[in-house]
Amino acid sequence: MKILVLGGTRFFGIDMVNALLENGHDVTLAIRGNTKAVFGSRVSYIFLDRHNEASVKAALDGKYFDIIIDKIAYCSNDVKYLLDAVCCERYIQMSSTAVYTDLTINTEEQQFNPQTYMLRMIDREDDEYGEVKRQAECAAAQMYPDIKTTFVRYPIVLGKTDYTNRLRAYVENIIKEEPMYIDNMDSCMSFILCEEAGKFLAYLVDHDYEGAINGANDGAVSIREIVDYICQRTGKQPILSENGVAMPYNGMADYSINTNQAEKLGWQFTDIHTWLFELLNYYIADCV
Repeated sequence: MKILVLGGTRFFGIDMVNALLENGHDVTLAIRGNTKAVFGSRVSYIFLDRHNEASVKAALDGKYFDIIIDKIAYCSNDVKYLLDAVCCERYIQMSSTAVYTDLTINTEEQQFNPQTYMLRMIDREDDEYGEVKRQAECAAAQMYPDIKTTFVRYPIVLGKTDYTNRLRAYVENIIKEEPMYIDNMDSCMSFILCEEAGKFLAYLVDHDYEGAINGANDGAVSIREIVDYICQRTGKQPILSENGVAMPYNGMADYSINTNQAEKLGWQFTDIHTWLFELLNYYIADCV
């Protein structure tokens, strides 16, 4: 199939594009040109600024793709600029579990419905992350009903190529004995490994599915488990203080992500414990 990808040049976008190519798809990357291309001549390229309506229209006006995979749709205007300019049979939007206004244990897709939520045309900086992602879904669902749309909702994505360094921050602060402020030591959270996040997106290309679908590794892990493991491996003790640096993932209550819909499509996510501590080992080795 002829596929347009927005957001395929770093992190799990690379895993996704590699999987698409392995499956024989004709891939075109829409890029700004700021990131070094890692796929060479195996893909085609279109240059645009996806947050600029005129740039998107100039690059894509009149073009057709079987499927568009949009990993960087951050708001309703992003979606409008894209889908007003280009034609496609199917649109796969990289969304987030942040769209759920109340994350719970076993969070299911029906807990947020982009068809009934009030649509607002906004830019990325106009509201907090969860709301702009909700509006990105609403724009696709409500403004383009004739396009088959899939919303892929992931929790926090982790991996060796994670440029946010949020998990790594726990390793670094414990090893350096920096005071940390953690407000949710016993909150269990869901994560997804970057390689699986990319490969599942590619898997959906070959499986007809409309609507929202969750993706997450099986199980959940608490911050205390993460901190205790780092301490066990390094021989250090965490310095916890209300005056310490506020740590990533603060403010998040217990939640887990239901992936029954993905399993019905034939996809099985691995258990989080099969890779998380190996990833922590990687960070520890890199920091000592």
